[in-house]
Amino acid sequence: MQHRKLGHSDLAVSALGLGCMGMSEFYGVTDDAESVATIHRAVDLGVNFLDTADMYGSGANEELVGRAIKGRLTSVVLATKFGNVRGPKGEFLGVRGTPEYVKSACEASLKRLGVETIDLYYQHRVDPNVAIEETVGAMAELVAAGKVRYLGLSEAAPATIRRAHATHPISALQTEYSLWSREPEDEILPTVRELGISFVAYSPLGRGFLSGNFTSIEDFPADDYRRFAPRFAGENFARNLDLVREVERIAESKGCTPSQVALAWLLSRGEDVVPIPGTKRRRYLEENVGALQVHLSEAELARIEAIFPPGVAAGARYAAPGMASVNR
Repeated sequence: MQHRKLGHSDLAVSALGLGCMGMSEFYGVTDDAESVATIHRAVDLGVNFLDTADMYGSGANEELVGRAIKGRLTSVVLATKFGNVRGPKGEFLGVRGTPEYVKSACEASLKRLGVETIDLYYQHRVDPNVAIEETVGAMAELVAAGKVRYLGLSEAAPATIRRAHATHPISALQTEYSLWSREPEDEILPTVRELGISFVAYSPLGRGFLSGNFTSIEDFPADDYRRFAPRFAGENFARNLDLVREVERIAESKGCTPSQVALAWLLSRGEDVVPIPGTKRRRYLEENVGALQVHLSEAELARIEAIFPPGVAAGARYAAPGMASVNR
């Protein structure tokens, strides 16, 4: 397994992490037994960077990850997040970043995960009603108390990242980044590179679309989040599928899968970029890890660049409410 250092921290994480969100919600039927087996297989393969959040499954995902890593803590770097608040029925109640909430959220996550310390603690979304200095100041107190080792932000704007980093060192910035979501290249990547912050890329396979496994919206379960996402809607689906067909051609010529091409492209973006593809199945995990053995030549990278210039994907990555909460 290849490893990459997170920012100025002493965390050495696998070059590919594992996103655990879909194990508990959003992407159809869940299977806890297979999900736990997938986490165990990931650790066996050397994938030590596990990503969860308190909102995934309204806490259920942290509990699942906690069960899976019991007795394996020395083999994992555990990341979780706070800030997206949900009610007792799973309803979304907005974003909260008050110091009091930060501390209570951390205590709840520690209990669900069954650990004494969280390796990397992210603010999941920035609260526009609370100064980032207040939120990060409270997070820094968690570090001082030994409850958290290092801090991260998710979907924060460049100016916010700078203010946060000036308050307490930020080790990682997590934002969506893939062949069809290249917006971070404009300002966010240059900012974090200037500050020595690592970039953790979530949804590196475009919520599975870049895998080539889907040809119709009917391929998704009735309650799957993607049925309601702009890039999977109507004509956008067809236009984006044309892009995936080009990735499939490249994959075929290399004797690998479209997912492996998409991940290999991200891995080529720099040693400070760590993709965290999510899956709840061992077979897809093993396929994703195989991307570490795929090398893209300069000619292949140029071909991909021509197919996927920034902004080429049809549709926004979230519906309007979701877009309002990113890059702020």
